[in-house]
Amino acid sequence: MQTGPNDSPRLAGRLLREPLLHFLLAGAVLFVVYAILSPAPKEDVRSGEIVITEEDLAQLAIGWRAQGRAAPSPAQLHGLVEARVREEVLYREALDMGMDKDDTIIRRRLAQKMEFLTEDASRIADPAPQVLRDWYTTRVDEFAQAPRMTLRHVYFSPDLRGDRARAAAAAALRQLEPAGIDARTESIGDPFMYQTRYPDRSPEQLAAVFGPAFAEAVVAMPTQRWVGPVQSGYGWHLVYLEEVLPGRTPAFEEVEEAARQAWIAEQRAIGKQKAFEAMRARYKVVLPSAEAVANAVAVQPGVRK
Repeated sequence: MQTGPNDSPRLAGRLLREPLLHFLLAGAVLFVVYAILSPAPKEDVRSGEIVITEEDLAQLAIGWRAQGRAAPSPAQLHGLVEARVREEVLYREALDMGMDKDDTIIRRRLAQKMEFLTEDASRIADPAPQVLRDWYTTRVDEFAQAPRMTLRHVYFSPDLRGDRARAAAAAALRQLEPAGIDARTESIGDPFMYQTRYPDRSPEQLAAVFGPAFAEAVVAMPTQRWVGPVQSGYGWHLVYLEEVLPGRTPAFEEVEEAARQAWIAEQRAIGKQKAFEAMRARYKVVLPSAEAVANAVAVQPGVRK
């Protein structure tokens, strides 16, 4: 049977109306969707087959070079593969023996991985400028800058002078008061293991070196005169406070980047907490009684009740 040029459109129309063709097309679409949504399953760790892929080899080589080494030789790569196989064998044997159950270290590692996942899910975009500025006004005290001090000190060592260290410092103060700072200042005391001059330090930084009591005493000192004896964890000191820059609250523009980082950290923490609360809500948590808690607190290590 011959067909003319006008028969092709009519044939195409009949094919498009054919139910079998519709069925085949629908089946093809379903197959593609299933392939996208259901990728091939990962290797079953309970099976008896261990497959090292080309991607595994590439990762092993990258890990080797990441340690600052040259590319691995064939023998070295073979050793890396054997180490990976050994790890996989031991891992599967441990699973078969149930070692993944009730193991504190494994529980902690898995919990850490979940923390990392929730952190990745809590990534925050940069705030709008006005949002960040408004947030800063509610947190301005957190960005306040502490006073900064520059001081010199002369040290008197209890290790060298014993109980006479404080008295020696008091006697030296009478020599220093009229002199201020000169070339012989440091020779009056004993050698100190760190610096004799501390420029531009906050009270917290001084406390980290000399102790909180020393830092508190320095904050209350007058400037441009010798004061002491002042005690630290090292011994006794005569202190000359050269300069004090008072604390202040910086303008938003000065700390905008720090404020942005703090805002993002706060929002991320809020997001992580919400994610955890949503996960926790899926569980019923049964806690021990108040009496059991009190008994646990009362038990001392190594002592049985």
